[in-house]
Amino acid sequence: MTSQKKTPQELADLIGRTAAQRDLAARRLGIELVEMGPGRAVLRMTVQPDMVNSHGTCHGGIIFTLADSAFGYACNSFNRNSVAQHASIEFLRPVMPGTELTAVAELRSTTGRSSIYDMTVSDADGNAVALFRGLARTISGETVPGLTPPDGA
Repeated sequence: MTSQKKTPQELADLIGRTAAQRDLAARRLGIELVEMGPGRAVLRMTVQPDMVNSHGTCHGGIIFTLADSAFGYACNSFNRNSVAQHASIEFLRPVMPGTELTAVAELRSTTGRSSIYDMTVSDADGNAVALFRGLARTISGETVPGLTPPDGA
């Protein structure tokens, strides 16, 4: 699948579309890709009635999964296989069923094979409901093999 060299944005867009097709867990939860860019991703989902915990609010694991999905899209946007090495989340407010959530992932720092990303999960009114930080580790291989020409090509 080699062709002319793609811009970083074109590469990120293609990675995002490919990831959205492959990410069966996110699709099952109704997570949708809204926007991709180099080191950035925006995903959205609506909290369904079957996503609540015993308090009747959105289960923290669902919010974590939305943020983690945005993290995965963003850290793979350069077409270098990357995986989560560490992640943490701070829950800021409860989320009720029917709430539309948006997770914005942004690259903060890269050193060698390690990168730090911050994700903010917000409701439709723009209120932050959770803050997630992830440490990604680049491993061998490409997210979509053959997309990135060898250096100098």
